Amino acid sequence: MKRINLSKLGPGFLFAGAAIGVSHLVQSTRAGADFGWGLVWALLLVNLFKYPFFQYGPRYAQATGKTLLDGYYKLGKGYLWAYFLINLVTMFTIQSAVTVVTAGLASKLFGITESIVLWSILITLICSTFLLLGRYQWLDKMIKVIIIVLAISCILAMCIAFFKNDHPLSYVQVFPDKTGLFFLIAFLGWMPAPLDVSIWHSIWTLEKNKTQSKKSTIKESLFDFNVGYITTVFLALCFLGLGALVMFDTGTNFSNQGGAFAGQLIQLFTSNLGETAYGIIGIAAFTAMLSTTVTTLDASPRSMSKTVQLLFNRQNNYYIHWMVILAFGTGCIFLFLLSEMGQLVQIATVLSFITAPFYAFLNYKLVISKEMPESHQPKKALRVLSVLGLFFLTGFTAFYILSL
Repeated sequence: MKRINLSKLGPGFLFAGAAIGVSHLVQSTRAGADFGWGLVWALLLVNLFKYPFFQYGPRYAQATGKTLLDGYYKLGKGYLWAYFLINLVTMFTIQSAVTVVTAGLASKLFGITESIVLWSILITLICSTFLLLGRYQWLDKMIKVIIIVLAISCILAMCIAFFKNDHPLSYVQVFPDKTGLFFLIAFLGWMPAPLDVSIWHSIWTLEKNKTQSKKSTIKESLFDFNVGYITTVFLALCFLGLGALVMFDTGTNFSNQGGAFAGQLIQLFTSNLGETAYGIIGIAAFTAMLSTTVTTLDASPRSMSKTVQLLFNRQNNYYIHWMVILAFGTGCIFLFLLSEMGQLVQIATVLSFITAPFYAFLNYKLVISKEMPESHQPKKALRVLSVLGLFFLTGFTAFYILSL
């Protein structure tokens, strides 16, 4: 059997790091707590139908040496303007959401202060400094350790939860009524991640090539992606299962406050593994959210810098400028809009869902265009799955809009 070379992996782990955040620790766990195992169908379907459109990020980048943003620009400047405006609306809220949960976990684990605002600002400053000093190389190395630690702790927690469970398990699948529809849409919107993360992946793929003496092949790049994607799906099922096994039918509801939620989340793990594992599991949850915080803080400035370069025909790198803008904007949300965070996150998740068909269409159009060498274009099975995915995402979006 051929040994896996970890040094060849990278962008796929970064994808996992970006995905395994609010969608997993928060929404998947809540799905299990509120519906038991009843939303497994939604989790599996959305991951299946989003798969090709995420995969087209590294596929396009390796085949053409360009990012998806370059491709959008070639399809039409209006598409790139649309991305720029959508990302400008959502990136501050997304960054704030993941940082607040990270801050809540930090306050419970390390004490020092219970102020979520102070922790959020401190974490943002630390992550910004880390990225400015180490850039992609440090990020690539750090994320591998974090994802491996998180996977091991989740598997252990799930195994013990199954053995300790005394109640009969029901795997009956359900479709939420109108009151639960909003949660379902938010769940699908960020599961395993918003589709624009495919753009980040295409950028990270090219950055990875810059750090290697020999460029990765498209086969290696797709293997890297599949490792990251399967990891995100598996861990999403783990968090949903933990919510179902520990919190379903207990009358316990998750708090909307970052600090309180963090305490409940750690308790979810330690109630299965025992109080002696509190520190280990707490650190695992914290590092998972920290990985999301740092990857989003890296990816949004990279994508916005590239977008500005293309739209205004500039050669300058605006990575640092956009990082400062993002850090300042999220800081303002921490200081002045923290009480409205729940509503802001709901808006961002719903917007991620209703824009998914837009990104799916563009990604599919690019990989079957003349820009792609025919040998690197998706095969028939993946094309069929892409068409079905477009119908699924568009259909659910239309259903949600008509249900309002």
